[in-house]
Amino acid sequence: MATAPTTLDTSDIDQYLGKTMDFSPLREPIGNNDIRRWVHAMHYPNLLHFDPKYASESRYGKLVAPQSFAIATDDGHGAAPACVGCIPGSHLLFGGDEWWFYDTKVVAGDILTNTRIPFDYTLKQTGLGPTVFQRGDNNYANQNGEPIAKQRSTSMRYSAATGGEKVNEADFEEPSWSDEELAALEDRKFAWVQMLHDLGHKERWWDDVNVGDELPERVFGPHSIASFTTEWRAFLMNTWGALSFRKNDLEALGFTKEMAGYENDPDMMLINPELTDGAYYGPSRGHLFPKYARRIGMPRGYGYGASMGSWVTDFLSGWAGEHGMVVHSIANYRGPALTGDVTIQTAEVVDKTVDEEGRHLVHVKHKMVNQRGVTMCNGTAEIKLPKKAG
Repeated sequence: MATAPTTLDTSDIDQYLGKTMDFSPLREPIGNNDIRRWVHAMHYPNLLHFDPKYASESRYGKLVAPQSFAIATDDGHGAAPACVGCIPGSHLLFGGDEWWFYDTKVVAGDILTNTRIPFDYTLKQTGLGPTVFQRGDNNYANQNGEPIAKQRSTSMRYSAATGGEKVNEADFEEPSWSDEELAALEDRKFAWVQMLHDLGHKERWWDDVNVGDELPERVFGPHSIASFTTEWRAFLMNTWGALSFRKNDLEALGFTKEMAGYENDPDMMLINPELTDGAYYGPSRGHLFPKYARRIGMPRGYGYGASMGSWVTDFLSGWAGEHGMVVHSIANYRGPALTGDVTIQTAEVVDKTVDEEGRHLVHVKHKMVNQRGVTMCNGTAEIKLPKKAG
């Protein structure tokens, strides 16, 4: 067995920091079905984003995308500016996201662009051995130059060999759910959906929210290869030809040969597009194939970090309703969504403020755990809500 590395070579990263990267533009405008496919894949049954009659009666008068949608238009789940510079023999996992959201909504006909700038990195020791925590900024805007959102993404880059050595064999098997347990889960899952229906087009008033309030629990799952595949297909980059892909050499970034491949390679897409599909080959196939998941430290199929970040945004913005919005959030990923597991989201109101712009904000701490209580994600957020007159 190879000796585990005691450090990682980060010397190649510095030359990229602070410099704008290229990106892969959309070839056609966003369509309503792109938005519908996204909320379907993210388990977010908000009628505002897929039902034309309901959307026409909303404050917007038409179907709009959820706040989480911007990342669906990127060519790398927001990870590209957090994965520059060669780290030999490495692999990557999402470590977290920080988001700032602006007032402009995404609608059919828009074409989003992303200005990407690598930000910084630090080297730490973790359970995966020496690990680089690298950050990069994604700045999403529409065709009019109006800002949509800013995402500061954190990647964890570590030795792929060390990750494979540390995989927990005790977690190879999925949990088994009885029919009775699944029926009870459906009731818990629908309770949050009913909250969306009950709020409808009404305001959730800042005045009516109190410190110590708990947001309604959101539950979904059990996750499966099928559900993760549905998520993967909702990212526009994963439809052949949807983006004009930039050339990106994953082996040159240090990915091992078996996990690099031709994912999103524009030249190979014209020859054999199946080889460019990360669901089957390349660094993303560990999500859907346990064989490759175990080689980089995961016990079985696991979910996408970009999806987890979107679950956080949807959870909070769904509670806020169509008259409110998430203005800022931080999500720290602590564990994966594994096949067979259930995701449970909770949040508590910890403060209420009025900022310098006069916005009435509710501050929350949010958390995501699985059915065993293992933390998957935690963080904070500020949510803008309407204020009653007077």
